[in-house]
Amino acid sequence: MTRVMIVDDHPMWREGVARDLGSRGYDVCATASDVASAVKIALATRPDVVVMDLQLGDGSGVDATREITTALPDTRVLVLSASAEQDDVLAAVKNGASGYLVKSASLDEFDEAVRRTAEGDAIFSAGLAGLLLGEYRRLGETGPEVPHLTDRETEVLRLVARGLTAKQIATRLVLSHRTVENHVQNTLRKLQLHNRAELVRYAIENGLDTD
Repeated sequence: MTRVMIVDDHPMWREGVARDLGSRGYDVCATASDVASAVKIALATRPDVVVMDLQLGDGSGVDATREITTALPDTRVLVLSASAEQDDVLAAVKNGASGYLVKSASLDEFDEAVRRTAEGDAIFSAGLAGLLLGEYRRLGETGPEVPHLTDRETEVLRLVARGLTAKQIATRLVLSHRTVENHVQNTLRKLQLHNRAELVRYAIENGLDTD
């Protein structure tokens, strides 16, 4: 059972999210309302996924995300925020978030996002991936030299960054699921990264979205 922690400064929203996830079979192991308690409780409970709001009572969820993912590399953070502003999305991902969902998402979308975040996928609300890809292009104009990726590896990486699963990528590129996974693993090895969420962050920082 996936262990989830919820961080939000609004008690009714926090309790509602906990109730919704509990009804879907998740183990809501902890909740917190601010940065300090979020970090402290996460270190104590070591959840699989932290559902993180950005606007907290004593600071930003971005700060909590950075501290939690630095101390707990195996814990993934899914931002759940009312904001869809590019700066907020980029700040969250650059500081360790595995994905970003707006609060207008449906319960089914939220359920899938938490599940896939726990599995290591990078998940974004519709439209937010486009913001990230735009940033890739901007950084790609001035970004530093990166390890050489083949055209196919770059193509797969771009689709991973959009949040597609290996199965969806295989269908899109008319490849086998195993071939896609091989490309992902080769890319991770070349870039010395560990999972798909780190691929997204690396792409933002190094401009890997090339046409």
